[in-house]
Amino acid sequence: MQRRRFLTQAITATGAGLATVGLPAIAQGTPAVRWRMSTGWPKSLDAMYGSADELCKRVSQLTDGKFEIRAFPGGELVPYAQNMEAVSNGTIECNHVLATAHLGTNTAIAFDTGLSFGLNARQQNAWVNYGGGMKLLRDMYKQYNIVNFVSGNVGVQMGGWFRKEIKSLADLKGLKMRIGGIGGMVLTKLGAIPQQIPPGDIYPSLEKGTIDAAEWIGPYDDEKLGLNKVAPYYYSPGWFEGSASITTMVNDKAWQALPPAFKAAFECACNEQAMKMLANYDAHNPAALRKLVAGGAKLAYFPKDVMQAAYKGSQELWGELSAKNPDFAKIYPQWKKFQQDEASWFRVAENALDNFTFNEVAHQS
Repeated sequence: MQRRRFLTQAITATGAGLATVGLPAIAQGTPAVRWRMSTGWPKSLDAMYGSADELCKRVSQLTDGKFEIRAFPGGELVPYAQNMEAVSNGTIECNHVLATAHLGTNTAIAFDTGLSFGLNARQQNAWVNYGGGMKLLRDMYKQYNIVNFVSGNVGVQMGGWFRKEIKSLADLKGLKMRIGGIGGMVLTKLGAIPQQIPPGDIYPSLEKGTIDAAEWIGPYDDEKLGLNKVAPYYYSPGWFEGSASITTMVNDKAWQALPPAFKAAFECACNEQAMKMLANYDAHNPAALRKLVAGGAKLAYFPKDVMQAAYKGSQELWGELSAKNPDFAKIYPQWKKFQQDEASWFRVAENALDNFTFNEVAHQS
């Protein structure tokens, strides 16, 4: 009887000990960490700002509340155009942005978001994670004291809202268009005048006639911004970027100060949002597009001469930027080879199946 009681007590004690040992290191005296995240989005864009907010909440959940990050709408902590600089100099710990808003700092940043006629969302994800892209980007960002993470992707985009119809390439001459990223540099070659305007200011700029056209992302966000009310012509495709990847930049010193468990939680949360943001847009864009068209939006496709001139201009631009910027020249050849390989594979299976299936489904509706 006493032997049985002794064994029971020993097992209970051992179990309690194992439970203690099994607790995550986070709960054993790790100091709490508090960060601020500046975003590039107004709260009204729930797919974008909501993704940043969800990322922060997920980090807290994974660290039992020991690592807290607070997301701020665009412009509240720092001006839209200073999001990268603020992380670089340590004013804030991290951000949630379209990296190409900072092309003025380094044109090679375009590879982080996406190039005109570039990789689609799946291909961009493949390049970053398994095609050597992340190492190339990390090497580039290192000079700015930044560690970069992919924290979203919006997928293929629409080509924007225009106050007047685009019938040919000539209609782009002198056209003032709100456009971010590398696509604006390509449009300059076509005679257009790109304008850098934060998302919250796009509607009033179109309404007042300050600009003639504007692109943002796609139907789900465009409907929330109300762009169809001030510019009726809605063009496709959004060739400005094959897809637009969202970046979270982290100050290098802040990152290095994190314990391993916090780093793992942050990376996990970013990877989740890289998948979930794209899924969110794919799920909601169809209904939003139908609603926009029902509300009077005039859906159209860019004329062939516009597409051909834009593609030619983009290829010329990559050569020019490679000649001017060693960072661009370092990344471009490797990126281009990856795109060529991906295109050859996607033509064989992906496009063949998609084109057939989409046509059949369209005939059924």
